Amino acid sequence: MFQGRQKSRWSRFMNALASILLFAAPAIASLANARADDSPVRIVAFGDSLTAGFGLAAGEAFPAVLERLLRARGHHVEIANAGVSGDTASGGLARIDWAVPRSTDAVILELGANDALQGRPPAETRRSLEAIVTRLKERGVEVLIAGMKAPRNLGEAYAQAFDPIFSDLAARYGTLLYPFFLEGVALDPKLNLPDGLHPNAEGVARIAERIAPSVEALILRVKARRGGSTRG
Repeated sequence: MFQGRQKSRWSRFMNALASILLFAAPAIASLANARADDSPVRIVAFGDSLTAGFGLAAGEAFPAVLERLLRARGHHVEIANAGVSGDTASGGLARIDWAVPRSTDAVILELGANDALQGRPPAETRRSLEAIVTRLKERGVEVLIAGMKAPRNLGEAYAQAFDPIFSDLAARYGTLLYPFFLEGVALDPKLNLPDGLHPNAEGVARIAERIAPSVEALILRVKARRGGSTRG
């Protein structure tokens, strides 16, 4: 008789617990999603010396300047500097798997300038950049392609083959596009180092300010993806 009452109480307790969990499940899921949404958007700036900050202090490099700007605008972001001076598109492809951590939400892809300066075949640059974008997309990483333009001393035919690479890839793979990374900075002596190729601190600030709206769109894509999962 006593054992029967114990079993009955235990049964009532388990039923009550099941009811509590049933009603609490949506709230628990909502809390988990909120925590995921509150975690920082992790962005990797993946590029060459223009990203790395050639000739500048670490805090003056593009990723650091952009991160401060976006945080000042209220975005919870972390931007890692994965720029390597002298890197080409093929060089980027060779290191993409280990240079972009698995926890990365998005990548700003800035490569191609050295390919053009070296006169490398545009078809080779296209293949390497396409492979990079493909690998990132397969990993669920959002991408913003930062375009580049060929120096005009290489001839019109080279420019016509090189310049459309970035917009073509963005259209094909559905990534965001910032058409020209050095827009408003290239060839301006006041915004570049004495070599005429690399932006100075003021030039980097100009780049960050101009590209920021595109990066904000990138952040929105990450948050939209998180809305469908707890990835973060």
